[in-house]
Amino acid sequence: MGIWQFIQDQVLGMKWLNELIGGSLSRLGLDVSERAGGSIQFFLYDVLKITALLCFLIFVISFIQSYFPPERSKQILGRFHGIGANIISALLGTVTPFCSCSSIPLFIGFTSAGLPLGVTFSFLISSPMVDLGSLILLMSIFGAKVAIVYVAVGLVIAVAGGTLIQKLHMELYVEEFIRKAGSVDIDAPALTVRERVQFAKEQVASTFKKVFPYILIGVAIGAFIHNWIPESWIEAVLGGSNPFGVVLAALVGVPMYADIFGTIPVAEALLFKGAQLGTILAFMMAVTTLSLPSIIMLRKAVKLKLLALFIGICTIGIILVGYLFNLFQFLLI
Repeated sequence: MGIWQFIQDQVLGMKWLNELIGGSLSRLGLDVSERAGGSIQFFLYDVLKITALLCFLIFVISFIQSYFPPERSKQILGRFHGIGANIISALLGTVTPFCSCSSIPLFIGFTSAGLPLGVTFSFLISSPMVDLGSLILLMSIFGAKVAIVYVAVGLVIAVAGGTLIQKLHMELYVEEFIRKAGSVDIDAPALTVRERVQFAKEQVASTFKKVFPYILIGVAIGAFIHNWIPESWIEAVLGGSNPFGVVLAALVGVPMYADIFGTIPVAEALLFKGAQLGTILAFMMAVTTLSLPSIIMLRKAVKLKLLALFIGICTIGIILVGYLFNLFQFLLI
């Protein structure tokens, strides 16, 4: 086994943990090859694995994020213009909160500060869709190639979407209270390493409390799909035989509210059952980027025409990405 394969299987994928749980359940008299035993094994393994990765990733990303408070992020973005600003904004979105609802207050703050609207939308699209956590978690399930390509195309959607909104001059469709809010420049205090570590610890506790219920729900759904839903059903609806599988997955994902951590176990189970890769990723993107609560929050900040444009750009981009991944799945898995 190569070093990278070992990292993917045993460090990120934690297959040793799955074997440990399976052996422990067998010693307790449960047959993990049966549906009930297999469901319990899947549930315990995924909850523990995702929780461990979640806490580690939140700590690392929050420590990095402590170097990019809103004031500093605004200053960085203000130095760039044109598509370069969109690219930097999308990249900054990768080190910000994990869910779209957490990103919207930052989007409002950046917009109120006078940053170009297209730049702030590039941030809003990339933040929930392609954070660093998604890269690591996708690597643990799908491998490095899929994870890297997923993040790359997510950034392309963010940059293209923000650029299009900027070209269409949609500033008048931002609610007036945001456009006229202005901003107060406050220098962010310099933090010591100890203070950054403390900030990261607090973010772990805070985010974990918010995310853990969705992990439990997602893993429970994944365990049910993995052990109780016939493969023929999944293949018929989300497999290659259904040309509308990507569209269906994206539409189903929109009204849900979760983050990358809650969708991973569902994606893992769907892939095991024969769903196409692009269809699964379209579902994940829709859930994390276009959740109904985040759309309701965004509606408070922008008018209906701009909201509809944002939803349309993201939906079309997600669907195109889904079909692209399905087309080249044989190269990635």
